[in-house]
Amino acid sequence: MFALSSGMPPAAIAVVRISGARAGEALRALAGRLPEPRHASLAELRDRGGAPLDRALILWFPGPLTATGEDLAELQLHGGRAVVAAVEAALAAIPGLRRAAAGEFTRRAFLNGRIDLAEAEGLADLLAAETESQRAQALGMASGHVSRAVAAWQDRLLTLMAGAEAELNFADEDDVEVGEGVAQRLILGMATLAGELGEWLLRPAAEVISEGLSVVIAGPPNAGKSTLINALAQRELAIVSPVAGTTRDVIETALALDGIALRFSDTAGLRAESSDAIEMIGIDRAKAAVVAADILLWLGPPRDAPDHPRAILIAAQADRWRGDAATEAEAARCDLTLSAATGEGMDRLHRMIVALARTLLPREGEAALRQRQRAALDDARDWLQIAAGSREASDLVLIAERLRLASGALDRITGRAGVEDMLDTLFGRFCIGK
Repeated sequence: MFALSSGMPPAAIAVVRISGARAGEALRALAGRLPEPRHASLAELRDRGGAPLDRALILWFPGPLTATGEDLAELQLHGGRAVVAAVEAALAAIPGLRRAAAGEFTRRAFLNGRIDLAEAEGLADLLAAETESQRAQALGMASGHVSRAVAAWQDRLLTLMAGAEAELNFADEDDVEVGEGVAQRLILGMATLAGELGEWLLRPAAEVISEGLSVVIAGPPNAGKSTLINALAQRELAIVSPVAGTTRDVIETALALDGIALRFSDTAGLRAESSDAIEMIGIDRAKAAVVAADILLWLGPPRDAPDHPRAILIAAQADRWRGDAATEAEAARCDLTLSAATGEGMDRLHRMIVALARTLLPREGEAALRQRQRAALDDARDWLQIAAGSREASDLVLIAERLRLASGALDRITGRAGVEDMLDTLFGRFCIGK
């Protein structure tokens, strides 16, 4: 298979990769030779009829120690559209060679054991990363952060499994530990490991980073919510009007602050009742958005603020009420004073949102788990937990089975078992040539 593995032309350089058993044959057909392995070499590329295609750098990587685990060739061409098209046409004319499907290079790397499933998922996220936090998280996953943790847990499980099997099958040997202490030792080891898995499950989910934290702007009608989201988005996203109830639905926009992906939502003004049935639907949706928010920006009287663990109380529209003693006294109870119209307090609000967002993201060096990975880790933890004094606590056969099932659950994280049903979905996220 072959594919353009760099950006679409025109560009300074275009990289075409060829992988598989016919990679060497294809390179000989175009360049007339195989260069020294893993050394760039300048060559004249020609088609089957001998017509010149390009003067390019060629590289040859014999398998299995390659990105895909197969023989791999790379052509570094001049990046014009006509050059790339001519070389791709010449490759397509070689018998047994075809264009690669989306994600096929990475899928072959997985199938050939060059990367595991967690690393492949991290690579997919890295390709899709748009913010610094997404890039850092995806790079850690693609670099094997989670895979190394799983490997360490599996090593400890294997030690526990070996202890159980030794007691069950070789108890009559002189060098094998026997007695009730074996089960107790195994249960203690399982509980310790289950505790560590539980600590990982307390970490923020990877989806929080990839999809963005939810920041909801809420408050009574005409509190300045739409003006604020327009100021944050730096465009006219929501209609601003002195008429109460103008905003009827949740209006969402994705923004990045200091490299953190966030989803800001403007909501309908909250009030006890309205004669407008459509407005009441909007109010209900606003209340639901407040409950689900990761961070709440409340633009209303502090006494009316919803009970939310990460709420920023904002005295908005400061340009309108300056000099009003009663309003200024109420504003003093808020976290900050703001005027989206003049820009007053916007920088401070930016810093406060980022500070709260960082408390919801993994700390530097920590890996966050995808939903699929969290489910597998949760299963493994459940299999490792045995109630003290239960029948299972003294039955080595049941203990050994629980250890086996926990190991199988961890295998699902790295793709050693039970993953065929989602491989097509995963690798379909990749671009052609990756």
